[in-house]
Amino acid sequence: MAVQNRIVKVQKRNRALVTFDPDRIRNAIYRAARSIGGFRQDYLPHINGRLFEACPTDEELADFLADAVIVCLNSDPHHLITNFPPTIEEIQDDVLHVLRSYGFQNTADAYACYRWGRHWLREGAIRPDQFMGNGFPANILERELEWARSLGCHTVAGLNELTRTGRWAPVVDAALARYEASLDEAARKVMARLNAGDPLRLLWVSGPSSSGKTTTTVKLTRRLEREGLRFLMLNLDDYFWSLVEHPTDWINDRNYETPEALDLQLLNRHLQDLLEGRTIEKPIYSFKEGRRIGTKPVRREPDQILLLDCLHGFYPPITEGIDPRAQFRIYIETLHPLFEGDGSSGRLTRFTDVRLVRRMLRDMKHRAHRPLLTLLHWHYVRAGELFSIIPLMGLADHIVNGGFPFDWPLLQPWFLGPPALWPRPEELAPYAGFLDARIRYERVHALLQSVEPIPFELADRLIPGDALVREFIGGSTLAIPHNE
Repeated sequence: MAVQNRIVKVQKRNRALVTFDPDRIRNAIYRAARSIGGFRQDYLPHINGRLFEACPTDEELADFLADAVIVCLNSDPHHLITNFPPTIEEIQDDVLHVLRSYGFQNTADAYACYRWGRHWLREGAIRPDQFMGNGFPANILERELEWARSLGCHTVAGLNELTRTGRWAPVVDAALARYEASLDEAARKVMARLNAGDPLRLLWVSGPSSSGKTTTTVKLTRRLEREGLRFLMLNLDDYFWSLVEHPTDWINDRNYETPEALDLQLLNRHLQDLLEGRTIEKPIYSFKEGRRIGTKPVRREPDQILLLDCLHGFYPPITEGIDPRAQFRIYIETLHPLFEGDGSSGRLTRFTDVRLVRRMLRDMKHRAHRPLLTLLHWHYVRAGELFSIIPLMGLADHIVNGGFPFDWPLLQPWFLGPPALWPRPEELAPYAGFLDARIRYERVHALLQSVEPIPFELADRLIPGDALVREFIGGSTLAIPHNE
């Protein structure tokens, strides 16, 4: 389908003007789709079904979506001025807008992760061998999938069979043992770095929201303390800007998910001061008042390692000027590959959906935050992690899988059985324009309905008190700071 285009030039990042080439847009969209297995991964009959009927091949869909981007670009009169054409970044913004507007959420995520990975590559923050592409590390996923297949827990049908036959105990034990072994390996790597003479003084535990950072931090530090290490933990929540500096959107929501929500300059200066043995005046932030209410003197003893559990721990401006040899970085993500149904569709469930449901439960239990509000907020979460978390995964010294085969069967009763926390359709109705929330709502709801639950009383017997998932479902025997 031909569309009117009056854009002749594009402004590159070095401000040079070059000829506008629509094929570059089309090819980028096509590659993003192919990297996740094609556009069919985003097929939603009642949202983009007619588009799939009109464009039955991936090539035709890429052509249509590229044309839609061109229409968006031409709608801004500023772009038609000879010396002020669209920039590369503006074109990429419009690509994401078009993909998300037509319901191609997973393709958009792959495009965004690749985009920001290339950004960090250009900035020199990562090396080519640390580039994460679309955010799905194939070598890790193949390994995890092989393990899941060996226990029959790589499909929803397989999970349901385990529930029906009462064979969860050995799977739970195997999964938890694997997680604990990964922490043992992380501890060995830390000690190996120290024994090799590295001036290790800073330990990061980072990863996207609700991946299990806090439990992992507690468990890892216990291991390292048994080796004689001492830690000073710094709560980075104290570095949030005041509420007046976080503008709200039209539903009175604020974006706390971007690294710029933190006072990065102050944080970076304080980290350097602490590593050099100087005393800092650490801010004290009151979430009740939405502002800093004072300061507290903090000093790191010479034999202490600074410990930080942080979403954006790998974000380069936070550690600018700090010797990489002084840092050990652990990355955690819910990396359990699970196919929908019996696996015949070839469609994987989404890691981000596990974390969404975990956070819904945590926010409701410990922050008086309704699940609907967590759902409406998730687009901020996803944008932040696709910019400054997932593309920087390659910086990790060790990667921990915080996802488990029993996540969905354990979480399901909280949302569909009593207490039935899953939002009702009429609750979502006033937000019809939030297509991102609607897609997540319908996808996760369908998945929850397809999973046979592990009843609460059985879960209490199966899941030990120090298991990571207890951070979200409750009953943890560990001290979880943000739950207290």
